[in-house]
Amino acid sequence: MGSKRVFAISSQRRGLGRVAVFLFAVAIAVSGCGRSGHGAATDSDKAADVEVLNSVLSQELTTVAAYEQTLALLRGGTLAVAGQLRGQDQAHLDAITKAIRGVGGETDAEAGELEAPGPKGREEALLLAYEEENAALGQALDAVPHLNTPAPRTLAASLAASHAQHLAVLRRLLGANLAASAPDAFETGDVPAPAPPGKGG
Repeated sequence: MGSKRVFAISSQRRGLGRVAVFLFAVAIAVSGCGRSGHGAATDSDKAADVEVLNSVLSQELTTVAAYEQTLALLRGGTLAVAGQLRGQDQAHLDAITKAIRGVGGETDAEAGELEAPGPKGREEALLLAYEEENAALGQALDAVPHLNTPAPRTLAASLAASHAQHLAVLRRLLGANLAASAPDAFETGDVPAPAPPGKGG
């Protein structure tokens, strides 16, 4: 009898545990949906975040479009590295889209127009990528203090860190030595590309 009673109590505890987990999950779901369950549609903070995130998304789309032009003019190891950077920027697009949907918003962003004509050689192609990575870094840094919810704010900070790393790699590909390729203590998105070897610097 004792063992049956212990089993019954244990089963009850497991059942209560499952109910508690279920209620906890429901509470989390409800708390993440905005003040009245519709996210950005009814929550002004989340609506503002959607607007900021769409601006960030627009610049990321522009950066990926720049790489489409860049990659066509690169070869060998440079092409492989630039392709990896482009892939990471594509991952940024996916993350920003999820963040916008996570606060109950819709994506409403387009790539900016790239200056015509496009790059004509390796150096111009890398400079185009550098310019757009710089702009993406600046956009992400600017977004951080304007975001109201934690997840989008964390994402923007991560984007800034990623673009700063990309700039360091692109400086190296543009011919800067290791010391000149290292990022500044505080990257701002307006550090000029290194001068080509033999052209003053």
